[in-house]
Amino acid sequence: MPILLMLALLAPADAPANPVLAQPIACVIGKDCEIQNYVDRDPGPGAVDYRCGSRTYDAHTGVDFRIRDMAAQRAGVAVLAAADGKVLRVRDGVADVSVKQTGPGAVKGQECGNGLVVEHVSGLSTQYCHMAKGSIMVKPGAMVKTGDKLGLVGLSGNTEYPHLHLTVRHGATVVDPFAPDAGAGAGHCGAGPDLWRSDAHAAFAYRAGAVLNAGFAAGPIDMATVEAGDIPSPNASASALIAYVRAIGLKAGDQQSLTITAPDGKILAQGGGDPLPRDQAQRLLYVGKPRSALGWPKGRYVATYRVLRAGKVALERRWDLGL
Repeated sequence: MPILLMLALLAPADAPANPVLAQPIACVIGKDCEIQNYVDRDPGPGAVDYRCGSRTYDAHTGVDFRIRDMAAQRAGVAVLAAADGKVLRVRDGVADVSVKQTGPGAVKGQECGNGLVVEHVSGLSTQYCHMAKGSIMVKPGAMVKTGDKLGLVGLSGNTEYPHLHLTVRHGATVVDPFAPDAGAGAGHCGAGPDLWRSDAHAAFAYRAGAVLNAGFAAGPIDMATVEAGDIPSPNASASALIAYVRAIGLKAGDQQSLTITAPDGKILAQGGGDPLPRDQAQRLLYVGKPRSALGWPKGRYVATYRVLRAGKVALERRWDLGL
């Protein structure tokens, strides 16, 4: 029986026919957070998302809402109840440390990190993972309403970056909130309605790739620096001017380009490279130039990032800096 029909039949008479889930994290998709990974629909060793794309990995059971960097995590991003319900289980006390530092063995049996499970109507439940140590605000047995603050996004459990992993289940069965009634694997791309409330549905429109970070820097840039966040902007005395961008969800064959245009309209620096040899969960690109003896001309410097996919612009972002 299809999940949506099953939920409708099991729901109380005064409950909505189709359960609706609100956005479970207090951020704006496309501005200060992005969906990094979707549920893996492939029952075998491969991986495919609900749109038959590659925005997932093998056996991934939830939706990953990724915030920009550790600076955003330190500032605090709230995890919110996706629907009314009762808190069933809570775990706290797991350190906020990237699994790249500790290794997966350190979180064996605690892959979810700090988190909780909320039970909703008709046997539906939501699980919230990788929350910040000491941030969880509810206890087992507590009743929560849609949008209630449950805690903060963290870096606990089996994760390399701060994000909220949300798993939806009906009983013990994982449900893809984007396509609860779609079949597994190829040939069922985006079939049927989803479980999201209308505002969340609009915010979560599928994108095959996105820009997570973009800006200017005055010194060396690498993935660790971007992940740390709080990169100071260059000023008129900066020894170098560097534009950087970190994109997610890139595909094999994508061709990136990044250009800095000076105030006079001339190209100050540009770069990119050959088409990507494989899909990339994230990719950092930067270009720049050292300051000349004459210094930086006053005015506005514009960075332009583009991704060409099959000869068409699949992703584009511009940002600027005044000196």
